[in-house]
Order: sequence, then C-alpha cells, then structure tokens
Amino acid sequence: MVAVAVQSPDRAGSTAPDAELPPYHGIALTDVHLVRTVQEAEAAQQALLACDAIGFDTESKPTFVKGQGSDGPHLVQFADEQRAWLFQIGPDSAPLVPALKAILEAEDVLKLGFGLSDDVKRVRAKLGIEPARIVDLSTALRVPGQKHDLGAKSAVAKFFGTKLHKSKKISTTNWAAPRLTDKQILYAADDAQVALRVYRHWLALGNVLPPPRAPRRRPPPAA
Repeated sequence: MVAVAVQSPDRAGSTAPDAELPPYHGIALTDVHLVRTVQEAEAAQQALLACDAIGFDTESKPTFVKGQGSDGPHLVQFADEQRAWLFQIGPDSAPLVPALKAILEAEDVLKLGFGLSDDVKRVRAKLGIEPARIVDLSTALRVPGQKHDLGAKSAVAKFFGTKLHKSKKISTTNWAAPRLTDKQILYAADDAQVALRVYRHWLALGNVLPPPRAPRRRPPPAA
C-alpha cells in the first residue's frame, strides 16, 4: 500500500501535511481489559450494553498464501469513551460467545467502526452472530462528491488535526497468538475507540445519521 499524505486543517485554518500533524493520543494500556473468563465477559457485556454507542472492530491473523481464506476473527474489540475490551477468539473461547452475541446483536446500541464489511462477515461465519445496528463510518461520514471512503487515519486528521499511527508491522502480526504484545493490545483498542471518538465529534458538529436499515435476518431452519 502506498502512503498518501492527508491534508488537514491546522490551528490557523490552513492545511498541513499528515507528517507534520501532532500525534493522536489514544487509550492507555491500563484502560484496556483482556476478556478471558465468563465473568470478565459478563462484566464487559454489562458495561457495553449500558452505552448508546460503542466502538467495534476485529483483527484476524494474516494469510500469506494466494487464495487462502482467513479463519478469523481472532480478536473482537469494543470500546466506550474511557475503556476497551478485547475478546480473544480461539479454541477455548466458546464460553465467551454468549456475551459477544448479546453485545453485537443488541438493537439499542450502535456499533461503530471503519471498514466493517469483512468484520461483520467473519463474525457471522465463524461465530454465528448476526450483528445489528452496525454503522460503518467509512461511508457514513463520506461527504457528497467524495470519491473514496473515509478511513480511520484520514478521519482523525480531518476532525482532530492529529496523526493516527497505523503500523502495518503491527496490523500484520499474529492475532491468533495466545499472548498478545502491548503494541498489539493498544493497536486493537485504539482501532475500536477512535471510531467512537470520531462519531461523537461528528455529532457535535451538528450531523445526524440516517435511519438504520432493518437488520438482516437468518432464514428459519428447514422443517
């Protein structure tokens, strides 16, 4: 992928290249919760279902063989304004799925993120969960006449005047590893939380989302 400098307003109202922007300050490691037990999953569920909107994203172990499909997601992450919760999806994660299902299928909580099409498909295929009230900010925040979807990095530059560091070295690490590094944890948590922060800022500017589409329903089983 070729890096493209993003032009964004600076404090004086002009534009500044992406490289000159101050860094985006994301979530602190102490505010990220790794969800490993049923009790931790239920606590995350309770906290997240108390919100009107949450950040949402997934990570999957990369594939390096042409034509090889991903068996992700290997990580599902959520965030509110202060905290993030990371659910590792592996051989022993079945007890966590009920909490994931309750969160993702909740009709009264918006799930916000950037480029969520593949994330939703993988959650559906691997976990049998049908996410509801999904808002893909890549398209929802796109202004008339804009040719390309808005990514997290360009949204942070546009709305906050800061640079979100998106390391390809981290994004292509092994997300299926039993133990994640601090850099992986922060990368994943920021991916979820930045969507919520952008959304709140966008609303504060006077914008509104269109009415949500009816959720997709799975057909009933054959008799």
